[in-house]
Amino acid sequence: MKRINQDLTTGNITTKLWLFALPFMLGNVLQQFYHLCDTWIVAKYIGDDALAAVGSSYTLMNFFTSVILGLCLGSGAFFAITFGQKQWARLRNGIFLSFTFIALLSFGLTLAAFWLVDEIIEWLQTPAAITTMTRDYLVNVFWGLMAIFIYHYFANLLRSIGNSLLPLLFLAISVIANIGLDILFVAVYETGVPGAAIATVIAQYLSAIGLMVYALLAYPQLRPQRSDRVWRRNEMQEILSLSGYTCLQQSVMNFGILMVQGIVNSFGTAVMSAFAVAVKIDTIAYMPVQDFGNAFSTLIAQNYGAGKWDRIHRGIRTSLVNVTLFCCLISALVWIFAEPLMGIFIDESQVEMIHIGAQYLRIEGFFYIGIGILFMLYGYFRAIQRPQVSLVLTAISLGTRVLLAYWLSRISFIGVIGIWAAIPIGWLLADLYGMIVYWRGNRSTEGQKLQES
Repeated sequence: MKRINQDLTTGNITTKLWLFALPFMLGNVLQQFYHLCDTWIVAKYIGDDALAAVGSSYTLMNFFTSVILGLCLGSGAFFAITFGQKQWARLRNGIFLSFTFIALLSFGLTLAAFWLVDEIIEWLQTPAAITTMTRDYLVNVFWGLMAIFIYHYFANLLRSIGNSLLPLLFLAISVIANIGLDILFVAVYETGVPGAAIATVIAQYLSAIGLMVYALLAYPQLRPQRSDRVWRRNEMQEILSLSGYTCLQQSVMNFGILMVQGIVNSFGTAVMSAFAVAVKIDTIAYMPVQDFGNAFSTLIAQNYGAGKWDRIHRGIRTSLVNVTLFCCLISALVWIFAEPLMGIFIDESQVEMIHIGAQYLRIEGFFYIGIGILFMLYGYFRAIQRPQVSLVLTAISLGTRVLLAYWLSRISFIGVIGIWAAIPIGWLLADLYGMIVYWRGNRSTEGQKLQES
């Protein structure tokens, strides 16, 4: 396994964790940078209605992506645990079983998306003025769902065995191609909203196929042989548990966000457009801490497989300090620069839109520590094979968010601010529950193992 560059079961925790986490962070910042460029190109060359349509579609695509990503993250936890155990035959069998399983589900999701597109648009309360644009965008971008599966599957496979750099490089190729194709199709050929979607799909397949070919050629040790391509009930049950619960957790999280999008849409295109921009800036701001949480999860999973309980305990302490410092810094920056950040993507004459977006950013940004700890809790419970706890945390966070958003936004003197305020309240309640579960577990089975070591 000489090509694997990060064995997280040995060495300095802080150094190795950051070396492993940085490509995660850079990759998602790069991806979100593309989404911002896409937003800017659509707004500049097509118009505000197109911006609202693409922004609403972005939330929906995040939901579909979350289903696929959850399945791949769960399988990645299995791979990392097995890698920590150094059980190569079991790892290869898990690759065969999980790839087959997730590929079939992703294909079924694609068919369902095409079949239900009109019902989804109606359910999202999409304004009549942008219904056609939204549909044109979605029926083209849905073709990329299988590419999303291929990329995330092989990205999580490589990350689980310590290679977080190559997924970043192939993502960079995709982002550069995507921006170039966006400009070509939208600005030069004036193909409108469908052109923006087609540019995205082409770039997705470019990175997905490239990463898959690289992984299969560069890591022959991971290619399932004939003896590995068999049904093994125990391995399949473990993969189903990790992937199923993680998929549900990711899906519930993004389904709740999708429901919030429906509430946002009911306030009209000005709020929709402001939200479309602000939520992307918001995502870029906290995405690095989400990626740090995923890297932290791999650290915990590898050491869980290796039985290194003291190293798990030290990894938790180190990660918590890093997450706290990072979130405080980002909160301060977002609070100070909320209006200038909105002004990058919205013309300064659109005062109302800038004000709405800045309001959202300040409310969310002040509480980034809440979502930072929540991402750590997600990663921890997934890594120790208790993904059901992550699902409960998500249900608490999103259930609170949706219920409060519906209730508060209907109060006349609160209005749309109620939607923004509901989000951090959900984070903090989920954090409280997760820490109670962690400390109870630490005092019982998991705590005893840590103390014995």
